[in-house]
Parts: sequence; structure tokens; C-alpha cells
Amino acid sequence: MLPYLGEHFGNPSSAHPYGRKMHQAVEQARQQLAALVDCAPGEIYFTSGGTESNNLAIRGLAAANPERRHIITSVIEHPATLQPCLRLERSGYTIDRVPVDGTGRVDPDDIARRMSAQTLLVTIMHANSETGTLQPIHALSGITREAGALVHTDAAQSVGKVPVSVRREGLDLLSVAGHKLYAPQGVGALYVRSGVGINPVLNGAAHEKGLRPGTENVAAIVGLGQASVIALREMAAEGKRVSSLRDRLWEKLQQGIEGLELNGHPELRLPNTLNIRFPRVHGNALLDHCTAIAASTGSACHESGATASAVILAMGVEPDKAAGSVRLTLGRANTREDIDRAAEALIRSWRQLS
Repeated sequence: MLPYLGEHFGNPSSAHPYGRKMHQAVEQARQQLAALVDCAPGEIYFTSGGTESNNLAIRGLAAANPERRHIITSVIEHPATLQPCLRLERSGYTIDRVPVDGTGRVDPDDIARRMSAQTLLVTIMHANSETGTLQPIHALSGITREAGALVHTDAAQSVGKVPVSVRREGLDLLSVAGHKLYAPQGVGALYVRSGVGINPVLNGAAHEKGLRPGTENVAAIVGLGQASVIALREMAAEGKRVSSLRDRLWEKLQQGIEGLELNGHPELRLPNTLNIRFPRVHGNALLDHCTAIAASTGSACHESGATASAVILAMGVEPDKAAGSVRLTLGRANTREDIDRAAEALIRSWRQLS
């Protein structure tokens, strides 16, 4: 990224040599991200992040297809999906919000029963931001094709951590958040399958083939491209390493805390995510006391003080138990020594509070 923060400074939409250099960098990043999600480079549109990508997918699709006014989503989506759906609902759209089971997964048969000739879109996240539970996206794409509808997935949490192929999954739209795969904050992308009609949400010039106006943040886009290269190269080995550390953390915490429970699916989840319920303590109180680690009781975009997570409640967990939930996530920098220290610190804090 560094050369594009100083040495190369042109506008990628300009025809002069400075601009052409920047344009080449953007197009290279487009190819790199396309390789990661298995699509054509021309199907990638750069945005400011996952929130903009979700808004563009949902609202842009609705604007381009006014004849269909029914959308299906789930009760555990990120606000970047929930809020655009609510906005459309207030303007007359019918929004079906499907429940999840005790592991946090939607039932494809439930979605199939809700489909109609008016259904425009099914938008279900690929991996939940709090539990890491993976959704049956491939099954959903088969359902939407039969009904002539489209499927979008918010893959902010999963791209770069587990293999994601838009071709294999049969996706029409997919959202990417750069910082979730070690790119900078403030950059993302939307995959739009060739032939899918979608309108811009912002009005302006013809950047990104007219779908997302505004001068591109070239340095951040370059960072996203390089992060995609690293993720594609190291994903298998890193996923195995991190999942091993996650399981080690879970085992050590279980040894020290009786009554500890897992939130989410025990197997179909991201390799880096461990969401657990601590008995007889509030998650926020535990984390406030345990200053040795940086963690949260839920997604940063869901944090709301002392209330239990809506995601955990939607899975059927009783409110008093849900309030003890803590989300622990691991990354490239974490080691076995980190895991052992974190487990010891959490156990010590739990014992002091309970």
C-alpha cells in the first residue's frame, strides 16, 4: 500500500500517466479479490466496506426490480442487512424474517415455504458475526433459482477465513468487508453476478462501471487485493492452526469452569470463533474484570450495554443465561501461549465474580 499513499497519487479515472498507474493497481486488486471468491474480475465492485455493500445489494436490487416486493432474511443478520430491509418495509415491501434453530442456522425448507412469485431476494449471512455459525447458502441458492428470485449473502466474516466460491454456492450477490481479512478498514466490495440488474444507491460519476460513484481509495483497494492473495495462499493452513487454538481454549475453559456452554454450531462454524455462556455472571462484567484480554459480548455493531445479545436470544437461550455470553475470536498473531494465558485470566475472573 505504501507507494499509493505517496509516490503514486493520481486519480485512477484520469487518462494521464499518473492516473493510468493507479487504474492498473485497482484492476490488479480486482483480479486478486475475484480469484479469492471465484468470480470474473468484472463482477467485483469496490465499496467503502461491508455496510455499503449490503445496502447496495439490497436497495440497489430493489430499485432495479420494482415489480417484485418481497424479501426474505433472517432474525440474526447484521444491522447492515436488517436496516436496509426495514427501510424497504417502511416503503411497502414485505419482509419475511425467518427464525434460526438452537445452533443458529436457518432451515432451507422454511425459506422454501415462504417463497412466492413476488419474492425478489433471499439475503442470509454466510457466517454469523457473533457465533461464527455457517449457513446453508448452497441450499438457498437452489431454492431461489426455482422461484426466479436472487440470493445475496453477507460474507464479511467468512471471506478469507474459509473457502468461499460464488460459482459453487450459486450466489448472485456477495458482500466483502476488507478489514475482516486483514485489509485496511474502510474498504470492501460487492460481487454482482453478470446479468443481474442492480441500480446505484449513490448518485454521481461513472466510477465502478456506474454502480458506485466516487474516486476510488486506491491504497486501501491495493491492500484488499494483497490481503486476498495472502488469504488464498494461507487459508487452509491458517484455518487448521487457528481452529486448533480455538479448540484448545474451549477445552481449557471447560476444565476450569463447570457449567460452561457453547453458543452456535459445534462444527459448522468459522475456525476462529468461540462464543460461550459463562454461568452466574454477566458477560460485560466478566470482560470488564478480565482486562488481560480484548473480547466482546457480541458484534461491535450490535453492542448495546447490559442487554443480552439478540442473536443468542434468537437461538432460544433463556435471557438470564444469554447475558453470560462472551465472544472470543482468534487471529494470525495468536499463539498457544496466548491461549493458555487467556484461559487462565478468564477462569480467574469468573471465579472471583461468581
